[in-house]
Amino acid sequence: MPRQSQRQMLHGILDEAELALSRSRLEHAVQNLTDSDNYHPHLFWKKLRVNPENFDNILDHISNHHIFTNQSNNPQLPVALQLAIFLNHAGHYGNAISPENVGQWAGISVGSVINCTNRVMVALLDQHDTFISFPTADSEDAELARRYSEFKTCPEWRNGILALDSTAIDLYTKPGLFGEAFYDRKSQYSISCQAAIMPHNLMIVDYCIGHPGSAHD
Repeated sequence: MPRQSQRQMLHGILDEAELALSRSRLEHAVQNLTDSDNYHPHLFWKKLRVNPENFDNILDHISNHHIFTNQSNNPQLPVALQLAIFLNHAGHYGNAISPENVGQWAGISVGSVINCTNRVMVALLDQHDTFISFPTADSEDAELARRYSEFKTCPEWRNGILALDSTAIDLYTKPGLFGEAFYDRKSQYSISCQAAIMPHNLMIVDYCIGHPGSAHD
């Protein structure tokens, strides 16, 4: 057999083996998620950073989004697996959760990891106004918050309906654009997130994200 034909045959065998391995890894990832959901919820949470009930709730809200449909002959991965890939990717940081590592865990390519992550982000952001909305002064939530404040706090805080707190979200490395603006008082590169919550039910109703305090000192 000519050398070129042998090489082509070898490449064909390797491609088939790689495809079979990827399919096996994908099936293994799906089985792991199913087993963790049914028998080991703590392992499910450790991998995806949400419990199975919250995962199902998120899935119910995004499954019908048009981003998960296409006209291609190659169908997308199941939405549940795309969500799992996104949560695994977003819930960890560092070299251990690079697109290559996520792809190896899920049995898919790096490009598919990026596509899944982007699709889920689009679907979640389209739900933003459904879950983040500021209460009106005469709403039931505002009245419940006032009653809670009157019962639980000092007189000066009565009639208040919001509690505010902020936290620094550490960045893995210094941003390439205006990096020094993200250097905080703890000698970390971070962004600051401030959330406004209703005190009686801890529901987030507003937030803002910006530079850490040291950027303005």
